[in-house]
Amino acid sequence: MEMLDGIQKRLIEEVADLHEVPMGAYNFRANSKLAGRQTTANIDIQSKENGEGIDIKIKPGTKKESVHIPVVLSESGLKETVYNDFYVGEDSDVVIVAGCGIDNCGTQDSEHDGIHRFFVGKGAHVKYVEKHYGSGDGNGKRILNPVTEVYMEEGSSMEMEMVQIKGVDSTKRTTMAELKKDASLVIRERLMTHGEQTADSIIKATILEEGASADVVSRSVARDHSYQKFDACIIGNAPCHGHTECDSIIMDEGRILAVPSLEANDVDAELFHEAAIGKIAGEQLIKLMTLGLTEAEAEEQIINGFLK
Repeated sequence: MEMLDGIQKRLIEEVADLHEVPMGAYNFRANSKLAGRQTTANIDIQSKENGEGIDIKIKPGTKKESVHIPVVLSESGLKETVYNDFYVGEDSDVVIVAGCGIDNCGTQDSEHDGIHRFFVGKGAHVKYVEKHYGSGDGNGKRILNPVTEVYMEEGSSMEMEMVQIKGVDSTKRTTMAELKKDASLVIRERLMTHGEQTADSIIKATILEEGASADVVSRSVARDHSYQKFDACIIGNAPCHGHTECDSIIMDEGRILAVPSLEANDVDAELFHEAAIGKIAGEQLIKLMTLGLTEAEAEEQIINGFLK
């Protein structure tokens, strides 16, 4: 089992808000090796036979428990693909915290591709937090390509908080969901790019049965020469409610492409989309600068508030 060093512990703090070992179930992965695992009476974590991921099994009726599964890379040139499957039992209510941090001080690219599949049982509720973070002064890139698949049974609900604020050079984020009767999906994405960074965010939610709903909101900031693409689609195949929204701030020479789309295949499918891209309003800057802030400090205050 890998022992966490100082850099790896700092990365785990960034992506999982952990300053000490958590009380609940957890699985720490560092440089493609297991660095710590704990299970509980209701949450079991097992390595896949091929060693390329884990299965997390949550018993029906589990309440107020959590699972932390952060991944950290601190070796330049390391590339990995990990497959994690979550089986959430009926009528459970749990918090799952994932995320990946890469510290690259070398010349070779480092990459983590995490494929997560969630099977959310009838009446279960999941809060899922995924944070990505990059650091290091090397020329090698920090690359993260997460894929998230969600399969929701009748009456289940899932809240997803997906955050990438700093240091990731290239990312392609793909999220797909299928919702059965009365299921509810809420996705909140926060993203900032700078320098020459690129970020593609692809979200597709398919509502299969009546009474289900999907609400997707992305807030992003593109600075310097960075590029972002937001591609969100909600498909309504039954009487349902769907909403997608992209709200972005563009700065410097940044570029943003927003592609919201809706597909209604039932006369009672109610689907809506919104998209807005613009610069920071001058009056906002002036107001903060009259309080004694510099223009740069005022911009940071506005961005921090926008991405909360």
